[in-house]
Amino acid sequence: MSMDVTLRLSDAADDAMRRVVAEGLFDYNLSKTGRRDFRSLNIAVEDDRGRVVGGLCGRTVYDWLFVELLFVPEPLRGRGIGAGLMRQAETEAVSRGCHSAWLDTFSFQAREFYERLGYTTFGQLDDYPSGSSRYFMRKRLKQEMRLIPPTDDVNVVVR
Repeated sequence: MSMDVTLRLSDAADDAMRRVVAEGLFDYNLSKTGRRDFRSLNIAVEDDRGRVVGGLCGRTVYDWLFVELLFVPEPLRGRGIGAGLMRQAETEAVSRGCHSAWLDTFSFQAREFYERLGYTTFGQLDDYPSGSSRYFMRKRLKQEMRLIPPTDDVNVVVR
């Protein structure tokens, strides 16, 4: 099949184009793995008025948890909220059949925080951004985590 194509570069988000690319890749991956088990995992941190002030965004796929984003506002740091978010995400991931988790962080962000939670570095990009490094980290999850109840010190809402 011969088809003329054009390559179009843009710096604007194009949701329709992204859906086509993602669906094509998902279908290809399904043909190779026999699995399409991508599930979002989001945990919101809400204030006493129900407004989202932080949280964790990630996904589970192919027996791994990927933590894409984690944010706790500065005034709430040091109270165990970040650790509680990670613990709840890891516990949920284990209940979904995941054996491991991975994430990335920068040298100016939270590498030490994740190390305290048992994550180890498996990759590093230097000068990203210039003068800093980006770290790729992983952790083997324990199946016993299913038994750990969610933290009681913070009102965390799972969506």
